[in-house]
Amino acid sequence: MNLPIGVVAPPDLPAGDFIRFAREVEHLGFTELWVVEDCFLRGGIAQAAVALATTTRIRVGMGILPAGARNAAFASMDISTLSSLFPGRLIVGIGHGMPNWMRQTGAWPGSPLTLLGEYISAVKALLSGANVSKEGRYVTLHDVQLGAPPPAVPPIYSGVRGPKSLAVSGRVADGTILAEPVTPEYLRVVREQVGVPRTQHKLAAYNVAAVDDSVERARDLARQSLTWIGEPEWAPHIAALPFAAEFARLRQDAASREEFAARLPSDWVDQLAVVGTPETAKARLAELSEAGADHLILIPAGPDPFASLASLARLV
Repeated sequence: MNLPIGVVAPPDLPAGDFIRFAREVEHLGFTELWVVEDCFLRGGIAQAAVALATTTRIRVGMGILPAGARNAAFASMDISTLSSLFPGRLIVGIGHGMPNWMRQTGAWPGSPLTLLGEYISAVKALLSGANVSKEGRYVTLHDVQLGAPPPAVPPIYSGVRGPKSLAVSGRVADGTILAEPVTPEYLRVVREQVGVPRTQHKLAAYNVAAVDDSVERARDLARQSLTWIGEPEWAPHIAALPFAAEFARLRQDAASREEFAARLPSDWVDQLAVVGTPETAKARLAELSEAGADHLILIPAGPDPFASLASLARLV
């Protein structure tokens, strides 16, 4: 299987451990490190800069920068700087951001779809070196041109999940970042909704991952990281699965996210995460690749991120 296998840096990783984690990802042979701009923890651009500067080979993905949080011109300046300093090693993810968080900051737009389309189009144009004048609903630029655009425009992915957002992503972005859980069924739906051939539009698939010689231990670790997937925002990920109705009933009956995750049947966990022995986990990655995933991005499950990372290295 010749696909990039990446790892997500836990957004709550202590600051003093971040550089060590990034270097360990590279040392263990992973292809990519992805950083999360999770409100209100750490900024994606700052994390990406540190990760790029303290490693030599891996690509670093920012997944995602909310479009409503930064002026498109100033975001382009930061992206251009990183792309010029570390050519070929940056992947940029831009999305809506979580509605509740964006509303907390007064940055949730009246039309997230319009903002996303205007924003990504403007950023790509600026990074290409164009002189951009644009009077959009949300993005307004007058005679803006980067003084030192990067030698090559980095891939700009959109981090979205709804069908209308996926259609916008297919029109303006180079790829789409899919939050966890990503199943083969969901990938097939996304490919159809994006509406662009795989050769023209890549899919980055996030999944909780736990590898152990004991399948049950791996499942128990994965359950600890699947607590939130029963919430309404995650419904598009589940809708295509044969147990979608039972899944919804289980979440409704559970008194908490933790109870819901603890009650997830083993066969569901096997489909909602990359989990099990190295052999079964590799088989799952192969299924995801066949279904349309171009980047396989693992979210280490368990209380010790470094121990989890070492276990996941058995997949590389």
